[in-house]
Amino acid sequence: MGIKIGIILGTTRHNSLGEKIFKYLQNNVQSNADVEYNWINLRDYPLPLYDHEETPLQTHIHDLNNSEAKWLKKLAQQDGFLILTPEYDHAITGALKNALDLVGPEVNRKPVLTIAYSHFSDGGILAANSIVPILQMLNMIVLPTPVLLWNADDNFDKDGRLLDVQNSDHFAKRLQEAIIEINFYTSVLKNNPYPNK
Repeated sequence: MGIKIGIILGTTRHNSLGEKIFKYLQNNVQSNADVEYNWINLRDYPLPLYDHEETPLQTHIHDLNNSEAKWLKKLAQQDGFLILTPEYDHAITGALKNALDLVGPEVNRKPVLTIAYSHFSDGGILAANSIVPILQMLNMIVLPTPVLLWNADDNFDKDGRLLDVQNSDHFAKRLQEAIIEINFYTSVLKNNPYPNK
């Protein structure tokens, strides 16, 4: 049985480093008979700040607008996730946090791996750490070792090509490992579903 992996670009910033990494993955990760990759750019889901009466983990939201409904439907269709996030002020972006605030059962017990990136030498580790309790609250299976891409501005061009500069070989290796890892755990969990009570 084939799996579906949602690859989420967790920023809405134009001309971002994340967009270059997202394009790199699009150029180098191809769907096949065993896995379908779905490219989910938050910019395609213009979500207002969360203002619903319901708490998504407890109660279905009844007055979703079109973008919100489209976002949640897309998540529900996936079996596992890669989330790309920059580090803004030692955390994930407000746009990504707001998008996750809408989420309820759509991601329940689905595996997720974070790819964090930064202009600086920390590689986005604080963003990677900050998203863990959010994903755990959503009852996702958080894989333990995020991918960290540090000082990465010069490594990717605007078309998503990985340039031959320092750290590029390591980045290519880690991104390939991330795909292998999320595919493996997604397949295991989809083919061995947690029993509902």
